[in-house]
Amino acid sequence: MTEGHESLSEKWRRFRERPLEERALILRAMVLLPLTGIGLRVFGFRRWKQLIERFSVRTRALKVAEPAIQLEKAGLTVRAVRSAELHGPAKPNCLKRSMVLWWMLRRDGIGGELHIGARKNGLHFEAHAWVELDGKVLNDSPDVHTHYARFDAPLATGEADLHPAGKADLQSAGKADLE
Repeated sequence: MTEGHESLSEKWRRFRERPLEERALILRAMVLLPLTGIGLRVFGFRRWKQLIERFSVRTRALKVAEPAIQLEKAGLTVRAVRSAELHGPAKPNCLKRSMVLWWMLRRDGIGGELHIGARKNGLHFEAHAWVELDGKVLNDSPDVHTHYARFDAPLATGEADLHPAGKADLQSAGKADLE
């Protein structure tokens, strides 16, 4: 076996040794990553995000009083998405990864926020997505803000309802949005 390359049987053994909760998270991420890729291609960003919001019924209520537990659960979910990315069939970009993480956190009642930032690199315009929980970056380097100018408001939060003005803005948004 070459260093850094595990055999399939070794990966399977390590997967089976993980706790049931972690295995379930990894398998969920392995399904949601390619599904999100298809959803973004077919529906575009805005509509796919709205579908996620509509159909991701929370399985648990937000635990506002227990941020340490939320952060621990979010860390498990981040690792599950990363594992699914590295070992699964999908090779997602930052937007797909972040949308899946945000979706999975939302399902677990954790109020993460999906953010997108942008920068100009020479003649190229670059965009990047990540998820934050209580201002802490979950799936990227903590200093991602120094590399990308984050749009002012989160594009998606763990909150079930948007402010009424925000809903009107989403409904009246044109094709120039991230579709």
